[in-house]
Amino acid sequence: MPSFPTRRSFLKSAAAGSTAIGLNALHYSRVYGANRRLGIASVGTGGKGWSDLNGVAASPDVDVIALCDIDSSAKHLGQAAQKYRSARQYDDWRKLLDDSSDIHGVLVSTPDFMHAPISLAAMHLGKHVFCQKPLTHTVHEARQMRKAAAKFNVTTQMCNQIQSHSAYRTAVHMVHTGMIGKVKEVHSWQGGQPSWPRNIPRPKGSDPVPEHVRWDLWQGVASERPFKLEMYHPFNWRGWQAYGTGQLGDFGCHILDPVFKSLKLTSPTKLTVEAPTLLAESWTDRATVYYEFPGTEYTAEPTLRVTWYDAAGVLPPREKLGDVPANYQLPKAGSVLVGEKGSLVIPHVAMPTIFPEEKFPAKELPVIDGVDHYTQWADACMGNGKTTSHFDYAGPLTETVLLGTIGIRFPGQELAWDADALTITNHAQAQEWVTKPYRKGWEPTWI
Repeated sequence: MPSFPTRRSFLKSAAAGSTAIGLNALHYSRVYGANRRLGIASVGTGGKGWSDLNGVAASPDVDVIALCDIDSSAKHLGQAAQKYRSARQYDDWRKLLDDSSDIHGVLVSTPDFMHAPISLAAMHLGKHVFCQKPLTHTVHEARQMRKAAAKFNVTTQMCNQIQSHSAYRTAVHMVHTGMIGKVKEVHSWQGGQPSWPRNIPRPKGSDPVPEHVRWDLWQGVASERPFKLEMYHPFNWRGWQAYGTGQLGDFGCHILDPVFKSLKLTSPTKLTVEAPTLLAESWTDRATVYYEFPGTEYTAEPTLRVTWYDAAGVLPPREKLGDVPANYQLPKAGSVLVGEKGSLVIPHVAMPTIFPEEKFPAKELPVIDGVDHYTQWADACMGNGKTTSHFDYAGPLTETVLLGTIGIRFPGQELAWDADALTITNHAQAQEWVTKPYRKGWEPTWI
């Protein structure tokens, strides 16, 4: 029998307050020498950047050296400066890196389109990088991030932090120990309703730029456009192709992560997408992506079909979910792995369930403890342990997600993917979207 706690004992201890399902910093049992400190800088301090910064800073070995945000208001640079009073403040990440001799690691928590330019520049300077998901805005950028991490031998982590949650770690363990047998197919979905704009044209006109916003710097590598209040910054950028990656890009690196991790997937060989015609500048509100991957030691056949669904209220067809009973209420987001011995439901974010339940009583299922995704990176930067979403792993996951966003542009057309050559071999027009143009003077430094 494995030494892991059962679900019954896990829930009992959680109720007593001795075990946490959350992602808070774990207890530290070691103390480093006083002269061993990790100096970090945070680029993007509002929204998710705020929790990223506080998550990494929870390590007792971290010093917050510098803060950077194009928005100086209280919800962005202001709150970070208030908490980390000794940190230097910047509105331009390039100036921060020019003045980074005392900085060892950089957190990149900007909109998607700026992840790679900032991270690549930091890695070229030998800085460790913690970067928000999706890792990049294009497939080519994802490959470059992977190459840069290897070339400069830096410690990296993509912030798909749910990977370190007990729920996802338990699901991976269940697959690796053969509980559901070899996996025959996978269905993953996000059935929520995004709050950001979709299926709309670019708004006309412009609004005055608030005094606390550096709109010229926010646009970064993207082509210039007029400022519109509440349309791009601080959050609605996700719905625009120039800045974000839509619903698939937003959630794919979370929900597909335990699928990749448990089955040891790398790159698909082909994909086809069902989606409405895409408008010129905003993302669609629904898509179904059919990926085909080479089989692995955990799959039943030489190839594996993984299907992704995103649309408000849409769930995968019940008849495709194996042993999942018809009366079981599927979560609004998650995955089902259909195996030879049973079907594994992996909600986003809750503990997994295996069907048929009579073969897998919930109270007897193992539970794997969570770890801290943020301080794991800080520890690894200092030579203690390794990260689990390093760019050598996160790169292929991100490439897969972003190949789906290319497919959304060409619904109904099969795209054949040669990962080694970084080429869509059968569709020249789709291949053009593997990379993108950059604003003059803002071009990233490639490997």
